[in-house]
Amino acid sequence: MSLKKSSRIAPVSAVQMDWLSDLPAQGLSAAQTVQWLNLWTGQGLLRHIDSAFAAQVLRLDAEAPAALLVAAAMLAHMEGRGHTCLSVAELCQPPVALLGWPAAAVDGTQGLKALWAHLPATLADWQTALQGHASSACVRLADAPDQGQPLVLGGSDDAPLVYLRRYAGYEQRVGQSLLQRASAPLAVPEAAAREWLDRFFAPNPEVPTATDWQKVACAVALRARLSVITGGPGTGKTYTAARLLALLLALHPDGSPLRVALAAPTGKAAARLKQSIDDALTRLPMPLDSGLDLNALIARMGPARTLHALLGARPDTRAFRHHAANPLDVDVLIVDEASMVHLEMMDALLQALPPTARLVLLGDKDQLASVEAGAVLGDLCQDAAAGRYSAATAQFVQTVTGQALAAEFVLPDPAPVLAQQTVMLRQSRRFKGAIGQLALAVNRGDAAAARACLGGPDNAAASPVSALQPSSPQAVCALALGASGKPSYADYLRLMQTGPVGQGAEVSSESHATWVRSVLKAFERFRILCAVHQGDWGTQALNAAVQKALADVGLLQVKGEWYEGRPVMVTRNDAQLGVFNGDVGVVLPGTEGKSKVWFLDGEALRSVSVMRLAQVDTAFVMTVHKSQGSEFEHTALVLPPGGAEVLSRELVYTGITRAREQFTLVEAEAALLEAAIQRPSVRASGLAQRWKQPLVKSGA
Repeated sequence: MSLKKSSRIAPVSAVQMDWLSDLPAQGLSAAQTVQWLNLWTGQGLLRHIDSAFAAQVLRLDAEAPAALLVAAAMLAHMEGRGHTCLSVAELCQPPVALLGWPAAAVDGTQGLKALWAHLPATLADWQTALQGHASSACVRLADAPDQGQPLVLGGSDDAPLVYLRRYAGYEQRVGQSLLQRASAPLAVPEAAAREWLDRFFAPNPEVPTATDWQKVACAVALRARLSVITGGPGTGKTYTAARLLALLLALHPDGSPLRVALAAPTGKAAARLKQSIDDALTRLPMPLDSGLDLNALIARMGPARTLHALLGARPDTRAFRHHAANPLDVDVLIVDEASMVHLEMMDALLQALPPTARLVLLGDKDQLASVEAGAVLGDLCQDAAAGRYSAATAQFVQTVTGQALAAEFVLPDPAPVLAQQTVMLRQSRRFKGAIGQLALAVNRGDAAAARACLGGPDNAAASPVSALQPSSPQAVCALALGASGKPSYADYLRLMQTGPVGQGAEVSSESHATWVRSVLKAFERFRILCAVHQGDWGTQALNAAVQKALADVGLLQVKGEWYEGRPVMVTRNDAQLGVFNGDVGVVLPGTEGKSKVWFLDGEALRSVSVMRLAQVDTAFVMTVHKSQGSEFEHTALVLPPGGAEVLSRELVYTGITRAREQFTLVEAEAALLEAAIQRPSVRASGLAQRWKQPLVKSGA
């Protein structure tokens, strides 16, 4: 839905609304409720599927009250916004903030408040309306037998939640699986673990008493088959994971190899994970008599894969080749960029993972959650900053690492189970400059400090962070052309025009590969990120504008759809071609002269004929969501006008942290940065309720 469409209300004829005048006397009937929801759909406020779902509920239960139909439509609508359930408490008042509708849709005779005047006003009344139909064909209680009802009423008495049936199933399985993995203790050879950890983590001579959270994370990971390591960019999540692998290898019993798999939600993130893990293991100093063959471990791991590839995605079905009856053949699975893993994918992953395997989740809890419904990492990391470790966990950490956790991170028993297996890395080794300060200010909600980091337009070229407030999107095209003096698309296009060393038949395959790598690496230096697809400031219009601007100055020769230099993003998984949603490549000629889309995974090149790639978009400009798992030397973040519906603190933070060295903020209106920072995103979920259980004492 574009911002433009969502900000205006379509007119409704007087005939359509005639029945409103009779409502005070007769109340709101089920049919009138569906009609009202259909009106909102016609105005672009609800999706067609939202009002259609309410109508389906009415077909299943002809006695369904207005409250149940409204709850069904709101639940379907919020699922489209990434929520896995809907808090019933949100329905006690018109959910103005939750929906973010314009004022014209809130007030008036057809507005949100007018409908809510005919609905229950208290939580108890809403529960009565929903529970009264819990034995019907459309609603069941969470602990009742599943007979195919589309709605499930769960949560607790104080915080009831309503779910779509499949999300109730996903959440129940994910919650139980993670809790079981975290609470089942493993035997740890503490003396040996201490010896290896001291070898892998040298004390910091500058701050010898400071807690080494990377070392703590490795120690905590030994205790159970679930480990969650979170932290911002540059805090060393993959560095820590590499040392954890070396530690697990050192403690692994002789006689069988340690089977390790690496995965991430996107191809780019998977490639970066593999490269980072390999580099960290290669640089880990190991004496010859250590008995650890890290090179053999690297070779056995093989390439990192997307989650879809790991699980065995199949065309035309949501089911994967690997599942509980055909599990993955792994001892350790490391998943990077876990904030992007939605609830359905986490459910599939946990079902396919053997009960004896270790799962290590890496990710930044403050980044955007997945486009699809769910925010599993965010739910897991609710206690990460506070620690909330039990006395037993603190004692184990001190025994195995030699470090005492500060009292502020330790709770009296009982302590949350998931918190015992979650560690937040707190020291960034990369974001210490202006970009890091800006990201931190945004993350803590300090809009004034964030604006101060950006400075004024006078030092935009010299400063690593800068802001523009242009009157038209042409300023974005200027950035793409290199007008700021910072990395731009002109860099890769000039390299493309030079061509490989040699001419015609004299071009060797090595020379061609070197040229392709240089072009792809130059393209990865810069990226334009957007919050929306549609509108003048969205990906569709800006991609066309940037393409035209580059062609106008002779950097591109746009001839047909598959012109040389066109960057494309794959939008659909195709396991046969080896491409997955989010992979980004560039159209370049092969050694035989035919156009191909070339992809770079670390240093490895792969190509696909343009004739075989049907599901792609031009990728000069992409959404912030699609950029997760990637980093660029220079990142430009475009905030659209009237973006109240889509802008959030997490979106801006994620955009900023895609930049390694330089960041440019482009605001279509004044104060969009401040507006976004004041809107932290919250996704409804019942996972946290499932995890509020005391730690099971193991006597360890």
